[in-house]
Amino acid sequence: INKARPATPEEDQQLVNILDALMVSSGLEHRPKLYVVEDRQPNAFATGRNPQNSVICVTTALLEKLDYYELEGVVAHELSHIKNYDIRLSAVVTVMVGFIVILADFGSRMLFWSGGDRDNDNKANPILMVIGLICMILAPIFGQLMKLALSRRREFLADATAVEFTRNPDGLISALQKLEADPNQLRNANKATEQMFIINPFKRNRRNGKTTNIWSTHPSTEDRIEALRNLK
Repeated sequence: INKARPATPEEDQQLVNILDALMVSSGLEHRPKLYVVEDRQPNAFATGRNPQNSVICVTTALLEKLDYYELEGVVAHELSHIKNYDIRLSAVVTVMVGFIVILADFGSRMLFWSGGDRDNDNKANPILMVIGLICMILAPIFGQLMKLALSRRREFLADATAVEFTRNPDGLISALQKLEADPNQLRNANKATEQMFIINPFKRNRRNGKTTNIWSTHPSTEDRIEALRNLK
C-alpha cells in the first residue's frame, strides 16, 4: 500500500476497537490487516482476494473528521466488501470482460476480412465489413458499462450489509454526507483504483444529483443515502 502504515492500538485505538467490535457482529473469522495513509481527503478502501488476505485502509483525514459512529459505518462498509467477496468478484469480472472483448475482436476481424472476399456476393461484403467494425467498437464499451454497473450495485449492497453489522444507518448516512461535502482531492488515487474507495476520490467525477451517470464507478451519494433511509 503506497505510503501507508499499519494501524496500532497506541496510535489508532478508536479505529482498532471499532474493527474488533465489527469482527464479532460480521461473523468473519479472519481479521483484515488495518492500515492508515496520510491524506487530506477522508476516504477508505478495502482490498484482498479473500478474507484471509484482506486489507482495510483509511486516510488520516477520515480519522480526524468523523466521529465514532460515522467511522464505524465506514469501516463496516469496507468490511462488507470483504465479506461479500467484492474484490474477487471485481477481478473475475475484469478478466471476463477482457475475454469477451478479445472474442468480439476476433469475431469482428473474421467478419471484416471475410467481407473482403471477392468470391462472395458483392452486396453482402460491405455489410459484413460494417458489422465487424461495429463489433470492434462496441464490445469494449459494453464490457466497461457492465463492469461499472456491477460496481455501483455492489456499493449499495455493501452499504446495506454495513447496516446489518452496526444496526445504525444514521452513522453511515452522516459519514457519506461528510465525505461528499469534503473539498479535498485524494493524492494517492488513480483511475484504476477509484472504484475501490467508499466514495469516488475525484471530486469532478462525483454525482451529487439523483441521476447516476452510466460511466460512474459509484452511485450518487444522494441515491445511497435514500437507500439507507429506506432500511430504517
